[in-house]
Amino acid sequence: MKKTLVSALTTALVIGAASTTFAASNPFSDVPADHWAYDAVTQLAADGVIEGYGDSTFQGNKNITRYEMAQMVAKAMAKTDVSAADKALIDKLAAEFSDELNNLGVRVSNLEKHADMVKWNGEARYTYSSRRVEEANSDAKDKTNTDELLFRLEPTAEVNDHWNVKARLDAKTYMNDDSGNGDDQVKLKRAYAEGNYKNFQVQLGKFGFYTPEQGLVWDDEMSGAKLTFGNDLKASLYAGRIDLSDSKAVKAQSVANSENFDADDTANIQGITLQYSNPAKSKLSGGAAYYHVNSNAFTGLNDSKINGAKTTGIGVNYSDSNDEDTANIWSLNAAYNFDGVSKLSASYANNTSADNLNHSWQALYNYKGAQAENKGTWGAYAGYRYLGTYSSLFGTQDAQTVGAKGWEIGANYTPFKNVVATAKYFSGEGIESGRDADTLWGRVEFLF
Repeated sequence: MKKTLVSALTTALVIGAASTTFAASNPFSDVPADHWAYDAVTQLAADGVIEGYGDSTFQGNKNITRYEMAQMVAKAMAKTDVSAADKALIDKLAAEFSDELNNLGVRVSNLEKHADMVKWNGEARYTYSSRRVEEANSDAKDKTNTDELLFRLEPTAEVNDHWNVKARLDAKTYMNDDSGNGDDQVKLKRAYAEGNYKNFQVQLGKFGFYTPEQGLVWDDEMSGAKLTFGNDLKASLYAGRIDLSDSKAVKAQSVANSENFDADDTANIQGITLQYSNPAKSKLSGGAAYYHVNSNAFTGLNDSKINGAKTTGIGVNYSDSNDEDTANIWSLNAAYNFDGVSKLSASYANNTSADNLNHSWQALYNYKGAQAENKGTWGAYAGYRYLGTYSSLFGTQDAQTVGAKGWEIGANYTPFKNVVATAKYFSGEGIESGRDADTLWGRVEFLF
């Protein structure tokens, strides 16, 4: 009767420990078909776990060494079509012969792959920002500097061949005043399960929400589900909730009019994106998207008694009807990849539910790009960005902020492996206020 892989390995271990003698037969000339260990030896040979000696003999009357046993365990570890019980015994054998396996170089290639199911990545980064905004009724500029230090951990735990669980934990402090900025000092930013199948992916939990407009509309996190279908043409469906409290519009209204501002900051959101990209077939890529957001926070944005607030520059209502509680945002994006190292891209978004500050657009040119794993690589970009406050609800804010328009340039460089330095400069003005604004922004990342 055909033995399992566990039976074969167990028999091999007994053979080595007891110095049992084999006689002759197939697959080895010295192992007879009527021997009690014939099935085990046959299975070992068929599975490629043992090879015998060059003269087609097994030489079973020789004591098996721990090194030879470790070789068999290493080959067994490489097999994937084994039962849970088989794998459990293989893991025990791997632990027993760990020193010998380490000498064979198996620890990195197999033991960590199959036994260490949790992997850790992360970064330590320093970000400097110096923003200058023209004061109301004055040519002077109000200057704000920040020195942010962030430590990030991103564990990934393998569940099975298709599913894994991921998380992101951020610890933050500000070096200019040594503060942690309140509750944001240590925060679990993401925690979600991710499934990967052929032409189908799913995310469930709280995950990164960065859509194909390259940060024009969304660059944050959402809680819920994301389903992605397709290969060259991909469709993504989103459903869940998003916290609006950190958006430029809601934060500005809360600060400037806190006594009367009462809104449910967490909004329901549904969305769909369609995106085409196949660099091997076409230099063109692009797509379209639609997002529906519902929250009474939008109704709360209809009290415009905030014209004098230095921190906002928002002096117009979200809706002229004063009762709109939704955002319906559609977007288009397109890109042309010239030669593999330079790309021109553009995107546009419009919130049809908002009557003011309701559209955004940007045009960017990118050349190359720093690669963390390759020392000496670099990249640069230049572009114009117009980020309407009520359309770019969570647009990317590095050098430029939501509610502003103007030119932005930047560059990044990898001076050492896994160390990336980035610098950006923005020059423009507030869309609604018309006040001049410029920002110098820099970041150094240490990736591990």
